[in-house]
Amino acid sequence: MKLTRRDFLAASAAAAAASTARPSFASDKRRSVLLIVADDLGSDIGCYGGWIRSPNLDALARQGTLFTDAYAAVSSCSSSRATLYTGLYPHTNGMYGLSHDVHNFSLLENVKTLPWMLKQSGYATALVGKLHVKPEALLDYDAWLLPEQPGNRDVAAMGHAAGKWIRECNGKPFFITIGYSDPHRAGDASQFGNTRDWPEVKRERYSPSDVKVPSHLPDLPDVRRDLAEYSEAVSRLDSGVGILLRELEASGRADDTLVIFLSDNGRPFPGAKDNLYRDGICLPLIVRSPRANKRNVRSRAMASWIDITPTILDWAGAKPPADYKYSPLPGRSLLPILEQDNPSGWDRVFATHSFHEIDQYYPIRAVRTRTFSYFLNLQPTLEVPVASDVARSPSWKAIIAGHAHLGKRTLDAFRHRPSEELYDLAAEPGETVNRTAEAAHALTLADLRKQLAQWRTATHDPWMEGVTDPFGPAH
Repeated sequence: MKLTRRDFLAASAAAAAASTARPSFASDKRRSVLLIVADDLGSDIGCYGGWIRSPNLDALARQGTLFTDAYAAVSSCSSSRATLYTGLYPHTNGMYGLSHDVHNFSLLENVKTLPWMLKQSGYATALVGKLHVKPEALLDYDAWLLPEQPGNRDVAAMGHAAGKWIRECNGKPFFITIGYSDPHRAGDASQFGNTRDWPEVKRERYSPSDVKVPSHLPDLPDVRRDLAEYSEAVSRLDSGVGILLRELEASGRADDTLVIFLSDNGRPFPGAKDNLYRDGICLPLIVRSPRANKRNVRSRAMASWIDITPTILDWAGAKPPADYKYSPLPGRSLLPILEQDNPSGWDRVFATHSFHEIDQYYPIRAVRTRTFSYFLNLQPTLEVPVASDVARSPSWKAIIAGHAHLGKRTLDAFRHRPSEELYDLAAEPGETVNRTAEAAHALTLADLRKQLAQWRTATHDPWMEGVTDPFGPAH
């Protein structure tokens, strides 16, 4: 029997409902949402066992649920944010690469976004800081406060602007997105906005000896210095989150507001950002619900950024339009599992990548389970590109100058990949020993190929042969 998109998604939704059902709180008309998006943050903060001092995010984790296995659907800024705002994979929503400058990728015109859907349910909406998705008209926020400016890392101004706007809502339910620029690289890519003091932020300095070199990077002096600069930017981000949450508390709306903190993609270093390996997409996700009875939960659920829009819509009691061509959305709400350490049925995620910058084309589709990761490289004859900010970084320059390995992966293996990659995560979590040719893994390989093909069919991946108008006439 041929699998259709609706069959696939309906089966997934039914399984999720059977294992995680609980009452909805849609009748609560004051339910608001604070979505906090970091820019290029890996799992390096204190509550994730990292070396970076992050007292405010650590406190938020103690007050809510920290997901230890949460994954972006793509490791590229605009595409990832588009997933957050639409609940659709980038190969479905049209945001195939970066939105800014000459790259100019954009959502498809018939896509509905999260702020648009919440406005239909009576929500006030605002964005503070970075948007990085086109066209702006489809995002349809009521207010855009302090739009991103090159070099501006004034996290205190962002927090105070958000607090002022929340108080002006006068009890109306709101959805506000905070798009930080930290810890993205700045200037010549050797900087992270650390060239000056910023208001209300105590600078946290790090020496190269303070950092823990991630497994995908070589332990070189320039890499350590680069990581130390990155760490200061992360601590500044943490200070901004503290200011923001104090503003929320002072507004009197904290008891009504779902708080979600996450990052768009992995740390801006080779082998992480712009890659679908673990360090590119396994990222911080902290959710604090004022309705949860259990706090300080560490959840092993394999959550995906594709689940963020369904979670927020569930909290708000809102839905996509009845005739929306992309409905049902492929993700599911996290609300029913916020108090569970290891919920059943949350043991697989999918990922996709097509472009980063306009001249950086390397399409990949991937599926990840508890024990294996599988990558289908659609154009393996191409050389894997490196994001321009990473390519200009001291780390990359030191790596190529010394022909250093990226962890256990050689530079040649990083740049030139086979059509398929299969990794046994239990035996080798670093994802460097390709098992596709091993007879012992033949059944696993066949199963993951099938799962990936079904997912690509269900989400109407236009990189599949024959996909032209996948969802029929526009509504």
